[in-house]
Amino acid sequence: MPVSGYFHSVTLDESLCKGCTNCIKRCPTEAIRVREGKAHIIEERCIDCGECIRTCTNHAKTALTDGFERLDDFEYKIALVPPAFMGLWRPNGEGSTALAALLRLGFDQVFEVAVAADVVADACKLIIQSGKFARPAISSACPAVIRLMQVRYPTLIPNLIPIEAPVEIAAHMAKKQAQQLTNIPRHKIGAFFITPCPAKVTAIKQPVGRQTSDLDGALSAAMIYGSIAKVLSETQELPKINLYGTPRGMRWGYAGGEAESVQPTSTLAVDGIHNVSSVLDEVERGRLSDIDFIEAQACVGGCLGGCLMSQNPYVGKLRLQKAAAAFGAGEQIVSLEEARQLYEQGELGFDTPIEPRPVMKLAPDLSRALEMMKTIETTVEMLPGLDCGACGSPSCRSLAEDIARGRALTTDCIFLLRERVRELAEEMVDLARKVPPAMGQQNDQPKREGGGGVPNDG
Repeated sequence: MPVSGYFHSVTLDESLCKGCTNCIKRCPTEAIRVREGKAHIIEERCIDCGECIRTCTNHAKTALTDGFERLDDFEYKIALVPPAFMGLWRPNGEGSTALAALLRLGFDQVFEVAVAADVVADACKLIIQSGKFARPAISSACPAVIRLMQVRYPTLIPNLIPIEAPVEIAAHMAKKQAQQLTNIPRHKIGAFFITPCPAKVTAIKQPVGRQTSDLDGALSAAMIYGSIAKVLSETQELPKINLYGTPRGMRWGYAGGEAESVQPTSTLAVDGIHNVSSVLDEVERGRLSDIDFIEAQACVGGCLGGCLMSQNPYVGKLRLQKAAAAFGAGEQIVSLEEARQLYEQGELGFDTPIEPRPVMKLAPDLSRALEMMKTIETTVEMLPGLDCGACGSPSCRSLAEDIARGRALTTDCIFLLRERVRELAEEMVDLARKVPPAMGQQNDQPKREGGGGVPNDG
């Protein structure tokens, strides 16, 4: 884990970075700066949403995930398959065969996260029906959204639904089931998530809302897709695996599906991290108190649009909808009453409070913070307000903050630098016109008081 105390799946390869400043404009928490021709990630601000990975045309941003060698650390290996993964395959039974291919890749069991999504949906519905929640209730399924709230919207943390993400519930259910079937000790059972995004990798390595994760690792969905495609091309026949996720649970893979499964009286579904920010701005202003539930997904299209997926999210949604209709079980494995019992017993909730990240605080001392704020406001008035990013900061205000924190100079702004150069040039021209008295007077210089010249005897 980094010295700062933050683990991040999103990393930067400086050798590939061209310092183009594209990434700094898309980061929702202004966590990236370009200095000395290279991008730098401010760790405490990064929420691992993956926007910089999508934006970087030089492929300098990547996501750290586990490899197949990690499976060797466990005696029994479980592949946790998210609903979005089914959107990668054609709706002709290929998805079921693809899951069987996972057993050829080293897994002993395949468990659908859609099964746990049904449980979480029921728990969310119970909370909303009870009326004992801060309106609007905000989904806690997307870890990037939770971290966004920690950084930018700490006052809205009480609005989060106090229920674990389906993947965590799925890991708990799968390990419990495997332990009963095999009698293998729990610590020798490994649960690995096929992840569509880097935020879920971070949620495993450094969970929010719980001390430790029931997941033991995460493998990129794109990598798994390639490995499965190779198995399918080399193998004539593979057994089909029965799918137990209901159509309701499978819908969690695309934007709006979670809200459909929870079915509150009044709901709002938003996808794309910048769109989420605009909605949370409205919530913070108190304008959405008439909404019961907000589904917030960091990726456009939901998990199908994750930057570790290898499929167009719109094509994926069509395939997922057809897969849900074709393979979804009629009834969910865990009944509503069982979900109620799990919720009331505390099996589904967080075990540690979700705390804000004080990264926006200017200084621990109030007087110093006020002084820095004054510096920021004064500097903002000096800056052009174009938010061009040429300075390496995402906006003029962020540059002003960097200057107040001692991380940048006013001359980092090319407009202020140009103005300063012009002033220096004019000053140099003016100085060039001046000469010492001993060198004689120039025509354009005023005569010195008291004559100042040599008397003419003639």
